[in-house]
Amino acid sequence: MAIKKLAGTTMLALGTLWQGSVLAGTLDEVRANGALRIAYREDAPPFSYKTDDAAAPAGFIVDICRAVADGLARQLGLAALNKLYVPVTSVTRFDAITDNKADLLCEATTQTLKRRETISFSIATFVDGASFVIQPSGPKDVKSLDGRKVGVLAGTTTEGDLRRTLAAARLNTEVVLAKTHQEGFDGVARGDIAAYFGDRGILTFLLMKAKAENGLLLADAYLSIEPYALGLRRGDEDFRLAVDRELSRIYRSGEIVKIFSAAFGPMVQPSPVLQGLYATAALPQ
Repeated sequence: MAIKKLAGTTMLALGTLWQGSVLAGTLDEVRANGALRIAYREDAPPFSYKTDDAAAPAGFIVDICRAVADGLARQLGLAALNKLYVPVTSVTRFDAITDNKADLLCEATTQTLKRRETISFSIATFVDGASFVIQPSGPKDVKSLDGRKVGVLAGTTTEGDLRRTLAAARLNTEVVLAKTHQEGFDGVARGDIAAYFGDRGILTFLLMKAKAENGLLLADAYLSIEPYALGLRRGDEDFRLAVDRELSRIYRSGEIVKIFSAAFGPMVQPSPVLQGLYATAALPQ
């Protein structure tokens, strides 16, 4: 009887500890560890990427998360928060959040209702649209893709949108899955595929850094509209509120303009649509 009682007491204690860990919440963990774990992509410029000679990742969304981290430190009464960077891919990015390997997903992630079944999202951070890169003689619209090969990054909303569009139009188009945007971009340059689909911001960045003699073009057609947001664990409303509070402050104060200029260059200005997004997404106190 004593052994059974001791075992029951031990199990109760372990259960209490486990439950306490689960209920601690991200803000408590961030405060206790003095750090925010930022998940980033190495291959999604200009939003989230890593260069070989840089110690930390770069990109517009990554910079937003750094500003959020500084704001969270103030909310928690800390002098600063260490920023720990967790590399992810288009395939592993959501697992990093659900498996508690990272606190914030900071890259070109489109918020969708389906994805909200798995993770939660902040208020919007950017809005983009999917299109495709072609050679000068390449297909100018979706209907011209019939009988051709096209590329797209695996595991993205663009892949799903592309497959649905091709099916609806009953086009005989082969979809080749790329591991990175650069891989797909290079496939068009070599002529292995007729077009490569991706978010226009990313494709524009790749075109800007590519050699002029490639002659690649960005098609005028839009496949979809992509609303970006930061990803975080479901059910943690305190953390989501703290993140949204900082994003709202960044938007209202105009700090977002400085972050945008640092990421895209002083010659590039936010579009009227993007300016409207930041004006309307910022929540009042």
